[in-house]
Amino acid sequence: MTKPLEGIRIIDFTHVQAGPACTQMLAWFGADVIKVERPGSGDVTRNQLRDIPDADALYFTMLNSNKKSLTLDTKKPEGKEVLEKLIRESDVLVENFGPGALDRMGFSWERLNELNPKMIVASVKGFSDGHHYDDLKVYENVAQCAGGAASTTGFWDGPPTISAAALGDSNTGMHLAIGILTALLGRDKTGKGQKVAVSMQDSVLNLCRVKLRDQQRLERVGYLEEYPQYPHGEFSDVVPRGGNAGGGGQPGWVLKCKGWETDPNAYIYFTIQGHAWEPICKALGKPEWINDPAYKTAEARQPHIFEIFKTIEGWLADKTKFEAVDILRKFDIPCAPVLTMKELANDPSLRASGTIVEVPHKKRGSYLTVGSPIKFSDLKPEVTASPLLGEHTEEVLASLGYSKQDIFNLREMKAV
Repeated sequence: MTKPLEGIRIIDFTHVQAGPACTQMLAWFGADVIKVERPGSGDVTRNQLRDIPDADALYFTMLNSNKKSLTLDTKKPEGKEVLEKLIRESDVLVENFGPGALDRMGFSWERLNELNPKMIVASVKGFSDGHHYDDLKVYENVAQCAGGAASTTGFWDGPPTISAAALGDSNTGMHLAIGILTALLGRDKTGKGQKVAVSMQDSVLNLCRVKLRDQQRLERVGYLEEYPQYPHGEFSDVVPRGGNAGGGGQPGWVLKCKGWETDPNAYIYFTIQGHAWEPICKALGKPEWINDPAYKTAEARQPHIFEIFKTIEGWLADKTKFEAVDILRKFDIPCAPVLTMKELANDPSLRASGTIVEVPHKKRGSYLTVGSPIKFSDLKPEVTASPLLGEHTEEVLASLGYSKQDIFNLREMKAV
């Protein structure tokens, strides 16, 4: 099967998570992704949080599948010459260096455009160009704080809270992948390359747009009726933390199930949507609530929503999270078990769909990783192992026209 991005060559000058997540997804879809790494060390995540001595860490393997590794010392003239040749024959260069790093290497946008006018240069930034923090170094949790996620996550009587989801890193990588694909389509029409940049702050804020919605509503009316603070609590002039409340105007909460005393994840998320109120009452054995004026409407329910949740917890007390969801789904009630990483890793449905895949590796034996979250009718992305450091150096150099003697000489000069 021909993959959609076959024939697209990408120079991957990224490290850690945001950039590698972007280029990995493009590699899944057929792009020839060449990860350019420092000889002898490579991406720092090869060594971070190792669980097997002398094998690449899971941090690296799970973000760099389907790629080729080229070791290249771009500080040496010979290494710089190789890179120039690679740029001339590639479509995209992706980087997440600090501000000005490419310029200092001698590869400014003007120089890249001179070498290859069709080149798309894609960058991950902490903050957008011109932002007053654009020189600030940014990591995952920094981005979550700067993008509004932390201030609106957690409980109202506690501090701002960081999400375990990579809102700053992998989320930014996905945004950048969209930008690259858009630029490639644009190039088909214009014949020209362009710069594409995505900031981590902007990407987090994009996922927090409903909180920006709530800020404007709060400023207009002084309260937010779907938050737990309403109607008895107080609102300040900023969007509060809402605990586990639903963010879309549908009251929801994490509720205890059988075994919660010993299992910290014996919970389900239960949502009370207006159209589901009658089925909820029937499922709980509370038909008298259906037409009771104190419960019939969302507005009537809100003042004692936690009493309702307490009643539901009573119903859940003798049911595991899986038993509860199996009952509730028959009534078309929005809910889900709180699933652990162990449960997800062993979920047969996720294995069958390719969302969780087991990948053979030359040094690790095999490891689990996530597959493509995007499903196609005519494409099933195959996930292959991440490359060993420099594994494809000779192959890439040969594709650029270097002879075996040339490659030997480059190695002797330690340029590769």
